[in-house]
Amino acid sequence: MSIHCFNNKLSVKQDRNIPNIVEIALFIDQIKSSIWLFGIPSWLFGITDRSIAALVDGYLSPIEIFQLFTAFFFFVSWLYLKPEESFNSNDLEPSQYQEYLDRTQANKLQLKKLHMISQEYILPFPYICQIYHLLNLKHLETIHRFSLNNLKILSISQFQPTNVGGRITFQTILDSSANPLRIWRQPIVEVDLILHTPYAVELSIPVYNNKRIIVIFHAFPLNDSEHQLFIDIYSDLEWPKPLLQIILHFASCLTLFEDLRYLRALADKNIERLFNLSRTSNHESALLFKRFVELYGSSGETTKLLERRKES
Repeated sequence: MSIHCFNNKLSVKQDRNIPNIVEIALFIDQIKSSIWLFGIPSWLFGITDRSIAALVDGYLSPIEIFQLFTAFFFFVSWLYLKPEESFNSNDLEPSQYQEYLDRTQANKLQLKKLHMISQEYILPFPYICQIYHLLNLKHLETIHRFSLNNLKILSISQFQPTNVGGRITFQTILDSSANPLRIWRQPIVEVDLILHTPYAVELSIPVYNNKRIIVIFHAFPLNDSEHQLFIDIYSDLEWPKPLLQIILHFASCLTLFEDLRYLRALADKNIERLFNLSRTSNHESALLFKRFVELYGSSGETTKLLERRKES
């Protein structure tokens, strides 16, 4: 998942404030390897000692055989417990390794700071209903007509397919001066909708002063008639976080409530036919959904998605 639009907030200045964890990581790796190496002669000594003690009288009792077998079993198990060596410490110079770890730690801290809310639902509708809903731009104008206060899509600015999905950028307008969304954003903005994987969709909405609200949807098929939906929202808005969380929870619940009736209607239809490339709409608002069908919808790929999810 790439939250692409926070404009390099993970700066060098932030990196300098991150504790130096490189030496600690290397020290821990060294301790693990030392303990493992020390264990090998210890186990060999124990096996040898028990073997000599068992053979001193020229007779192996069942208890002695069991003890030797147990010691040998644990020795082999110990060999399989060899600590895995990190590619960072082996493949990079110490300075590069330090920079890599510092930046990784900075990314994690910043991402945690930007995370606002998480929601999880199990919905009694096929997964393909949800993916069709998420990738169909027209639902913003129709299904969410109330919550978005008649938001309109002006045009498609850009469409870029990828190996596993695609990205579409489109202009939206708030044509009402009383639209409450004006507290978040300018009247006309460019919104990004990204299909990262068959299960992950990102909606990136610009707000004031180069800030953004990012909504990440993860939809996973549970069976032919149910799917699990995860909603995560990130933002770099400088509002009081508790207040922003309350607003975002309310907004997310409202839009999901609007979705339910539409998802139920889709489930009652033969939506499988929409996943046939020859029947997919060529309208520009459906470009991202068409890309999904090209990759996963034709030739029964929706069933394979369910099987792949169960295997994972």
